[in-house]
Amino acid sequence: MKILHTADLHLGRPFNGMSLEADHQAILDQILHALNRHRPDVFIIAGDIYDRASPPSSAVRQFNDFLRKVATETEAAVVMIAGNHDSGDRIGSMAIMTDARRALIRGSLSAEEAPLVLADAFGLVAFSALPFGNEYAARECFDDPAIMSPEDVMRSQLNAARALVPAGARWVVVAHAFVAGASSSEGERSLARVGGIETVPSDVFEGAHYVALGHLHRPQSAGQAHIRYSGSPLAFGFDEAGEMKSMNLVDIDADGAASITAIPFTPPRGVQVLRGKMAELLHAPPSNDFIKIVLTDEARLIDPMKQLRVLYPNACQLSYARDERAPDMKSAAQAQSKLSDPLLVIGDFLELVRGEKLRETEALLAATALHDLGNEGDAS
Repeated sequence: MKILHTADLHLGRPFNGMSLEADHQAILDQILHALNRHRPDVFIIAGDIYDRASPPSSAVRQFNDFLRKVATETEAAVVMIAGNHDSGDRIGSMAIMTDARRALIRGSLSAEEAPLVLADAFGLVAFSALPFGNEYAARECFDDPAIMSPEDVMRSQLNAARALVPAGARWVVVAHAFVAGASSSEGERSLARVGGIETVPSDVFEGAHYVALGHLHRPQSAGQAHIRYSGSPLAFGFDEAGEMKSMNLVDIDADGAASITAIPFTPPRGVQVLRGKMAELLHAPPSNDFIKIVLTDEARLIDPMKQLRVLYPNACQLSYARDERAPDMKSAAQAQSKLSDPLLVIGDFLELVRGEKLRETEALLAATALHDLGNEGDAS
């Protein structure tokens, strides 16, 4: 059984305020090309199709047109789930009027996780599609008040799915989760309530021959080689600069062993961090990538971004290296001592914001104001 595994399209998402609509279209075209070239039996999207529950109409039209081409130009079955950025109801509505023999589209939690069952020369392969759901929705769905974490939600979903897998079938699970041991990036939203543990252990997927994951944006395995994130097709933060983006082409053999090949994406615009003096950067090769610039000049320059955008039209962040602060290595006692002196706190804040120490006249003004506040407190 041959599978093409993608996830985390985040259609409708900008990059630092700049539209990614053309970049997303290029990615969808590359996925369609891979479907036509490699002819997988199943095409998977493991959640976060859109970037928010109410995506812009342009993103909805873009994805609808893409799905229409998948349906008419390829023979691949489609397995698709809602992620934590999606509206479960919106994604679930796509299942209405679809051919249940060729599509499994799941938007909301269900106590009966019926799989899509396909056959190849070696027998049956069951695909379970487990959409993202929070703890509150899971308690209601599974009638279990003991569900308290993403791990509890995932175990409940997998127990419901495992019960309906035909005997002897190879099993593929599609899920949207943060599996322990995997590496996150800036662009992901937490899956847990504030203060909760959002990771799930890889052993929850026991019995699955391949686990197609969404949520984390870096392509990687999670605990075991057959538990895989395809990652997002585009980078959404500068911490992903220079990383290869890809989709997974998966072959599952007669025994259920999965061999995985990464098919690289070629985004129209990459993500770079450029560091150096202004004069050096103005003589570097031009680039259409999204760029964060870190200037190493000692003095601040007048409107450097205007000059740099001649070469780098998509430059969208600029900072000075001298403003970068090393981690504070002082002891807790020293830090507490500084916090007890409001004047030192004010001085540190102004130095961080403007790069200059507190002036004598400013220190006198601040000290007078603090003294007056103290007298008011005593009087009350």
